[in-house]
Amino acid sequence: MSTSTKPYFLRALYEWCVDNGHTPYVMVWVNEHTKVPMQFVQKQQIVLNIGPAASHNLHIDNDWIHFSARFGGVAQDIWIPVGHVISLYARETGEGMGFEVEPYTPDAAAGQAAEEAAETNDSADEPAKKTKGLKLVK
Repeated sequence: MSTSTKPYFLRALYEWCVDNGHTPYVMVWVNEHTKVPMQFVQKQQIVLNIGPAASHNLHIDNDWIHFSARFGGVAQDIWIPVGHVISLYARETGEGMGFEVEPYTPDAAAGQAAEEAAETNDSADEPAKKTKGLKLVK
């Protein structure tokens, strides 16, 4: 099974916004697996500024968007499953991309993580293979 393209699009859109001097906003579908300031959630959705001036230590990996931000002067850790992103767009122009919501299922994620851990452990038992150095090609 191939990896979802969604996190790659999110990273690219974020970079595009920042490179063009725009403020990246992310609209998120919120449920019990989303850690956001609930007082700002309306109709199970929240819009967050994830620009460099508003967020700290932003990480967009293949499964989660994580960063710290201040809300009412109080620092909070934000955790968003990538599948919960509805859209990422530039505040100034509205340009961006919308996505289909894919509800996070911890059972599937835990199962995949367990499989990956098992594969890592299996390969750790094998002796390390020597890799050859660089070879001059004429």
